[in-house]
Amino acid sequence: MNYIFYIMGKSASGKDSIYRKIVSELDVNTIVIYTTRPKRDHEIDGSEYHFVNENFYDKMHDDDMIIEERIYSTIYGNWTYFTAKDNIDIGSKNYIGIGTLESYLKISEYFGSNVVIPIYIEVDDGIRLMRAVMREQNESSPKYAELCRRFIADSEDFSENKLISANIIRRFSNNNSFDECYCEIKRYITSMIDND
Repeated sequence: MNYIFYIMGKSASGKDSIYRKIVSELDVNTIVIYTTRPKRDHEIDGSEYHFVNENFYDKMHDDDMIIEERIYSTIYGNWTYFTAKDNIDIGSKNYIGIGTLESYLKISEYFGSNVVIPIYIEVDDGIRLMRAVMREQNESSPKYAELCRRFIADSEDFSENKLISANIIRRFSNNNSFDECYCEIKRYITSMIDND
């Protein structure tokens, strides 16, 4: 059986870094989601996201190619994130994706909860906030107001009640050591793959 390992966590939890490291070290296909939000300075189109415009989104929607989508009302306008059917063939290989709890639930509904394996990364809110501010400081045009909006929204989006309701039991702490967190996640994914 092949799996979709789905990484989730609040903003600045380290999920993008863990995702990139897993992709570089394990033999898994990537699920690269689409977004209409602007690209950050360090991001590469087609790596973490496909950066697209509203017309592209409208065409994918009209062609019934969207598995799940989320629209966020930001201080810069609406940003859409969506997962499309065009780059997932679960019969051929294991996959890794990254997203929100909401997207995880929709992808699990589409592919089956026995196929989609949650990888939830936890970080203390104080540590997350400091990391988020440091990351934003490195942008050519820091968006601190959006950082604050996202930070507050995460409390609701990843509330304990929602995590329990989604049956997110296994969690990985990235409070102290990125390397330890990453190694624990890598062992977990490898053990699932090796046991099938």
